[in-house]
Amino acid sequence: QVQLVESGGGLVQAGGSLRLSCAASGSTFSSYNMGWFRQAPGKEREFVAAIVWSGGSTYSADSVRGRFAISRDNAKNTVYLQMNSLKPEDTAVYYCAATGRPYSSRGYSRVSTYDYWGQGTQVTVSS
Repeated sequence: QVQLVESGGGLVQAGGSLRLSCAASGSTFSSYNMGWFRQAPGKEREFVAAIVWSGGSTYSADSVRGRFAISRDNAKNTVYLQMNSLKPEDTAVYYCAATGRPYSSRGYSRVSTYDYWGQGTQVTVSS
């Protein structure tokens, strides 16, 4: 079992930056593969970025590649999402998620892959 708490969301102007954090507790964080997802009003939850337990591999959605970066600090039990060059279409609730299972082919991008979810943090980008 792992508990996840996101923070760092807020209101930012287009072109600005935010860094989201996801603090984990309750289990061995370094053994979990982690993902970030987002959900805008009226839309399905979508994949943003993922990172394997060691930090050795990362993955990102085409819509954020080159603007967002995922990283983790296993000593601090925290995963981060650095978001730069934000656009109004990035507005959503952002969720972090964890799984103790290895990623299958493109499994990192599927909601069903993850066993644990945080409560989400709102990111609003104004134009």
